[in-house]
Amino acid sequence: MANFYIDTPELKHHLNHPLMKRIVDLKERNYADRENYEYAPVDFEDAMDSYDKVLEIVGEICGDIIAPNAESVDHEGPSVADGRVTYANGTFANLEACRKAGLMGMAMPRRFGGLNFAVVPYIMAADIVSRSDAGFENLWGLQDCAETIYEFANEDQKKRYITRVCQGETMSMDLTEPDAGSDLQSVMLKATYSEKDECWYLNGVKRFITNGDADIHLVLARSEEGTHDGRGLSMFIYDKRNGGVNVRRIENKMGIKGSPTCELVYKNAKAELCGDRKLGLIKYVMALMNGARLGIAAQSVGLSQAAYNEALAYAKDRKQFGKAIIEFPAVAEILSLMKAKLDASRTLLYETARYVDVYKALDDIAKERKLTPEERQEQKTFSKLADSFTPLAKGIGSEFANQNAYDCIQIHGGSGFMKDYACERIYRDSRITSIYEGTTQLQVVAAIRYVTTGAYLAKIREYETEQVAPEFEGLKNRLKELANKYEAIVTKITEEKDQELIDFAARRLVEMSAHLIMSHLMVQDASKNDLFTESAHVYVRFAESEIDKHVTFLSKFDKDDLAYYRK
Repeated sequence: MANFYIDTPELKHHLNHPLMKRIVDLKERNYADRENYEYAPVDFEDAMDSYDKVLEIVGEICGDIIAPNAESVDHEGPSVADGRVTYANGTFANLEACRKAGLMGMAMPRRFGGLNFAVVPYIMAADIVSRSDAGFENLWGLQDCAETIYEFANEDQKKRYITRVCQGETMSMDLTEPDAGSDLQSVMLKATYSEKDECWYLNGVKRFITNGDADIHLVLARSEEGTHDGRGLSMFIYDKRNGGVNVRRIENKMGIKGSPTCELVYKNAKAELCGDRKLGLIKYVMALMNGARLGIAAQSVGLSQAAYNEALAYAKDRKQFGKAIIEFPAVAEILSLMKAKLDASRTLLYETARYVDVYKALDDIAKERKLTPEERQEQKTFSKLADSFTPLAKGIGSEFANQNAYDCIQIHGGSGFMKDYACERIYRDSRITSIYEGTTQLQVVAAIRYVTTGAYLAKIREYETEQVAPEFEGLKNRLKELANKYEAIVTKITEEKDQELIDFAARRLVEMSAHLIMSHLMVQDASKNDLFTESAHVYVRFAESEIDKHVTFLSKFDKDDLAYYRK
C-alpha cells in the first residue's frame, strides 16, 4: 500500500514547525470544543496527533485510489449532456473516498461538521492530493470556497451551506467572463433584486469556471445598475438545486482534464447576497483569490514532487552505456536542482501558510471578543507577511513546477514524450499553474510594492539574525553578500523615480527577493534536519547565479533602453 504522506518525510518536518504551537492554540480557543465534540483535541499534542493521523489517511487515499485513477481520468475526462456535467468514473471514486474519510470541509469549524484544521495541515493535504492528481485537486480543493462563506455570510447561510460542504457537496467560484478575465472589474453578469420574490436573480454568462456544475457556487455579479467598475459588484451564493444555470460546454484543455472547466449560462438563476452589496470584488474576491493562490502554490509543489519522483525513479532504472543514467553528471545535476527547487518552493509554501494561519485565527477571534493591543499588532504583522509572501509562493512555486515537469521529461528522453509515462501528463497539468488564479506576471504586480517599500529586504535582514548550525554559517554569509547586491540594485532602480522602469525591472527584482527568502528558509531547514542539506547547498548556488544574472542586467540598464522593449 502506498502512502504519499509517510513516504515524504519533508512534510512532517514542516508540520512540526515551532510556530504551530501558537497557531493551534489560537485555532482551538483553549481547546473549548473538547466539551462538545469527542474528536476535538484536549491539548496541543493531541491536536498535532490528529493532524498527523488525518494526513496519513489523505496519503493512503492518494496513494491507493487517486493516483492509480489519474491516468484513466485523464483519458476519459468529464462529459456534458442536457446542461449537466458527468465526472469520469475515477473522479466519482475519488470523491466518494474523500467523503467517506471526512476530508471535505477540513478547515471548517466543528459546529458545521468540519475538522477545524489549521491552514498548514489543510494545505499539506492539498500538496499531497496534487501530487496524486492535480486535476482532482481542483475539485477537492474548492472546498476552500467555504472559507469565504464562513468569513462573510450571515449565520443562517453558514449553517445551510457550510454544513453541506462538510458532508461532501462540491463548490465553485464563478468569477471569469468572456470579456472579463484578469480584469474582474469588467464583470457584467447581471444581478437584479425582485421585491416581489424577495430574492436576487442572475443573468449572463461565465467562462473558464472550474467545476462549473458544482452544488454550491460563489458568483461575482453586477448588482448596481449603470456601474462599470469594481464598486458595482457584489458576491452571491447560488444553489444548484434551485436551477437556472446550465453548462453550455466543457473546455477541451491541455491538462487537468479530470476537472471540468465550464462555460455557464445564467437565466433568472435565484441567488442570495453574500455579505454586503458593492464589496464583491474589492473585499470578498480579494480574500477568495488569496486563498485560491495559496491553493495553487500547494498544487504546484505537489506537481513538483510528482515530477521529481518520476524523474528520480526513471534515472535509477534506465541504463545506458552499461550503467544507470543517474550516474551521469549531467543527469545528476538536473535531479539535484529539481529537488532543490521542490524543497525551496515547499518551504516558502509552508512559511506563507503559517503566516495566513496566525492572522486568520486572530481575525476570527476578533469577531468574538476585542483583541488585546498585542494581538492586534500580531494580527497586523502576520497579515502583511501573508499578503507579501502569497504572490511569491504562487508565482515562483508555479514556475518551478513547470521547470521541474520540463526536466522530468528531459530525463525520460524520447520516452517522456509518449503517453506511456506519467511525466507527459504532469507536464500538461503543470502548465496551467502559472496562469490561473492570476498569472505569474500578475503575481509580480502584487509583489513589487514589497520590493520598493523595503518589506522583503527587512524580512531578509531578519532572517540574517537567526541562528543556524555552524556548518551553514558560510552559506548564510554568502546570502548576506547577495542581499547587499540586491539592496543596491533596488536602490538604483527606485531612485530613478520612473514608474515605467520599475515596472520593467519588477520581475527580476521580485525573483531576487524570492531567491533570497527561499535560500534563508532552506538554510534554516538544513540546520534542523539533514534531509535538506544537499538542497540548501544547491539552492544557494542557484540563487547566486540567478541574482548575479539579474544584477548584471539591471546595473547596465537605464530608462533610455526601455525604447527597445516597447511594442
